[in-house]
Amino acid sequence: TLLQMLQIHEKSLDLNLIPYGCISTGQNIGMIEIVRNATTIAAVQRSQGGTTGAFKNNALFEWLKSKCPLQEIHFKTVDKFVKSCAGYCAATYVLGIGDRHNDNIMITEDGIHWLLVFPFFFSVCLYLLPTPTQDTCTEAYLSLRAHSRLLVTLFSLMLLTGIPELSAAEDMRYLRVALQEEQSEADAREHFLQQISECEKLGWTVQANFWIHMVGGIK
Repeated sequence: TLLQMLQIHEKSLDLNLIPYGCISTGQNIGMIEIVRNATTIAAVQRSQGGTTGAFKNNALFEWLKSKCPLQEIHFKTVDKFVKSCAGYCAATYVLGIGDRHNDNIMITEDGIHWLLVFPFFFSVCLYLLPTPTQDTCTEAYLSLRAHSRLLVTLFSLMLLTGIPELSAAEDMRYLRVALQEEQSEADAREHFLQQISECEKLGWTVQANFWIHMVGGIK
């Protein structure tokens, strides 16, 4: 259902997302598509200054630049990065998914973020995004919110599947609040901007978390 949601998201607005192929072959067994030419954010940061790369705001920018010999291509790559990161930012906020760090966030050489098994958390997305990006993030959120009824229906069907993260009515209430289902678009926009404002305050804690994972070798 997560991948279905990303496909809906991508069709609504071109955000350069990669809803990779996934086939279930049994209980807790399946296959996922390999995304080529991708690396972890931690590896990128190490290449730009060792463990101290976690504190370099331009680490990703410089890495992407090194992959694109022509300036025009580099600008296109950064644009892809902004759009894909904004798309995942909106999607992971709506899903309430957390516990992501720089060793399980990945990026392709053409600037597109992708999900390994789980997406990364909202505050991390905002830290990684170049500025200004609020408009792109908000546009992605409102695009996803336009499909509120379909998304609520999809996740309601999953209540009896046994997934720990989606097993009670309270989980559905979170989804409805995140989508601001009963609010006007103007109110929903303000709600999302408030979330961005709160997460922007966590920038240094995200950097510290990245550094701890890099120094400790935590995967």
